[in-house]
Amino acid sequence: MTVPKFSVTHHSLHAELKAKISEYFVQAGRSSTGNYQLFIKAVVLTLAFIAIYIHLVFLTPAVIWQVFESILLGGIVAAIGFNVMHDGGHGSFSKYKWVNQLAAFSANILGGNSFMWNIKHNIIHHAYTNIDGVDDDIDIQPWLRMSSTQKKYRMHKYQHFYFWILYSLLYIFWVFLLDYTKYFKGSIGGIRIKKMSLKDHLIFWNFKLMHFFLFIGLPVYVIGFDLWLISFLIFSLVAGFVLSIIFQLAHTVEHTTFPMANPQTGKMEDEWAIHQLKTTANFATKNRLVTWLVGGLNFQIEHHLFPKISHVHYPALHVIIKKICEERGIHYIEFKNLRFAIASHVSFLKKMGR
Repeated sequence: MTVPKFSVTHHSLHAELKAKISEYFVQAGRSSTGNYQLFIKAVVLTLAFIAIYIHLVFLTPAVIWQVFESILLGGIVAAIGFNVMHDGGHGSFSKYKWVNQLAAFSANILGGNSFMWNIKHNIIHHAYTNIDGVDDDIDIQPWLRMSSTQKKYRMHKYQHFYFWILYSLLYIFWVFLLDYTKYFKGSIGGIRIKKMSLKDHLIFWNFKLMHFFLFIGLPVYVIGFDLWLISFLIFSLVAGFVLSIIFQLAHTVEHTTFPMANPQTGKMEDEWAIHQLKTTANFATKNRLVTWLVGGLNFQIEHHLFPKISHVHYPALHVIIKKICEERGIHYIEFKNLRFAIASHVSFLKKMGR
């Protein structure tokens, strides 16, 4: 399909923002990539994941501890995705390319595929946010209707009730279905993916097999099918829901828009930076615990405008960007806390289902 093109202006918002952000880093004397706090967090999360995995598989805790640790493992996997894999995939985790590649590679170990994720997230979602037919993140059809341009089915009337179940299934679907669908179709949504090299193919299949061995084969062999199934379902459903809800709160809430290109010219009405502000929302930006756990993705506006800057800098960027938006009279979408953002998402789903 033909991808839309954004408007070009002489006094673009993005140019002004880049100048101010560059000035900030020069004055602060800081690198735009991650710092020692991020590296420590990555080590803590990785060691926690390894420790809980070993305890669940090889030491067979009591059922109540098995349930608790499985929930914790699901949260840790999501946190690794937010903090390590996500920054690494954007090249912002470290100033060293090989460290970024290693951080991004965690997606393969946890069952995903970094090649597919890079195209789906970095190339498509970040460029064409909330554009129906292009942004694969809002294509959950027919199960959910995420835009007024999508076909409405009778079941969508209840989607604000059953979305909890679908979001919980994301991790299982991602690992065992969606990656394979993209691999064999050779496309993501309506966009053809670039040709995979032999190395890309080998990584895809070898790490899918490794994931199967680590998360299914070995645990079933050591602790038995029943105990494995309990842990695997709890861990997967928790990871799936946390990953889903955090990303959905960024774009599918009240006040965010879903612009479409002019059907004759293929051009969008706004420049790219304005488009990002209209389609993206922040939440709980003053909550340090939420910021720590979700890798700064509650500062989604800052992330979308400057994806190659590490999330450890987003609170500082937030002040600069919000001030410029206020000066220009641009609506800056933000929810005070996580609870308000979830309520807005539920309201949005209810509206789309009517």
